[in-house]
Amino acid sequence: MSDTLPDNPLPGKKTPSHKRSWFGPATLVTAAFIGPGTVITASLAGANYGYALVWALLFSVFATMVLQEMAARLGIVTGRGLGENLRELVRQPLLRWLLLLLVVAAIVIGNSAYQGGNISGAALGADAMFGHLPLIQRWHSSTGINLWALLLGAVAAVVLWFGQYKLIERCLIALVLLMSLAFIGTMLLTKPDLAALFKGAFIPVIPQGAILTVVALIGTTVVPYSLFLHAAGAAQKWPKQQIDTDTALRASRQDIALAIPLGGLISIAIVSTAAAAFFGREQQLENVAQLAQSLTPLFGNAATWCLALGLMAAGLSSAITAPLAAAYALSGILGKPLNLKLPLFRLTWLFIIVCGVLLASLGIRPVSVIWFAQVANGILLPLICLCLLLAMNHHLLGQYKNNRWQNALGALVLLVSLLLSGRSLALAFALL
Repeated sequence: MSDTLPDNPLPGKKTPSHKRSWFGPATLVTAAFIGPGTVITASLAGANYGYALVWALLFSVFATMVLQEMAARLGIVTGRGLGENLRELVRQPLLRWLLLLLVVAAIVIGNSAYQGGNISGAALGADAMFGHLPLIQRWHSSTGINLWALLLGAVAAVVLWFGQYKLIERCLIALVLLMSLAFIGTMLLTKPDLAALFKGAFIPVIPQGAILTVVALIGTTVVPYSLFLHAAGAAQKWPKQQIDTDTALRASRQDIALAIPLGGLISIAIVSTAAAAFFGREQQLENVAQLAQSLTPLFGNAATWCLALGLMAAGLSSAITAPLAAAYALSGILGKPLNLKLPLFRLTWLFIIVCGVLLASLGIRPVSVIWFAQVANGILLPLICLCLLLAMNHHLLGQYKNNRWQNALGALVLLVSLLLSGRSLALAFALL
């Protein structure tokens, strides 16, 4: 598969990469939102409220599918990523520069700060499985540097350096499947209360003090950089000059219908595991490491290993997708080709990985940068949702424009994004 969009139309030609497959670009979205942040948020939700907030995860899956279908359709029909389409949509120079600054602040700088958490989460899972080895213990005691952070950062860099979308997609599919087996396996080992689980899924309630947790569960799933990631991935997976648009759209919707709900199932499995281990008990859950440690006496070593493996896969998948999304977003906004081998593209993701490795290996938490990114994300999410809705109603899309129902669903998700924005800004300014 080519990593750039072909310049010359090839009517009727379908490359081998367009053969029917179970997973596609939507897997990148699942790999992106199932990261350490989601694991922590879902674990705390299960430990503090049991299965009561599972409905919030189902709603977040629905909202994500609505937005990602639009982003993928935009990429397939136009042959461009979201950044390039926003550049065309926003023609007023001042507004375009403001949008560029927001994208750089929220996605490029923000992902640089959050990348430390992605790599730290993956390192935590790796250490839970292999930290007892003498070589690892000697390294930590003699250097004080997190060896896992260096190794996992190197893995992410190698995957992206090859500059082949097909390779990246396959690596992330493998990580998503690994997460699925690990987290769902952990849930089965902890024997969840199925009656309570189904009640929490289909009877929405908000326990006292749980409103911020509800918003956090949705906010860890509906994120702006996934829209850039999916639109660009769909444009590269199904180049409009090489495959029929209707065929590509059908494949894309099947991909979304499989990959995004799978991500929701993983989140539900994490909530269930924490609920089985902590809910209704006197012990309080403080972090994911504590959850992993608590599973051994309750459910045996297998449960602890499964959770640690899932955490490592979740951190590594996000450590790959966060830099990739930032490179897609910045290249698109600047009007550069979606070529994974161009210097600007490589410098963007390499900068983010290096920042993440340094933060994770040295144990630094960049509070001021995270605050800045949180503010930018709070502004960017509803703005990107609004711009996406406007783009999906543009006459250039022709018959593939949004219909009435798609606009109604998009407007509902826009309202939710405003709620998430308010929460993000309020937390950033310490108003809650």
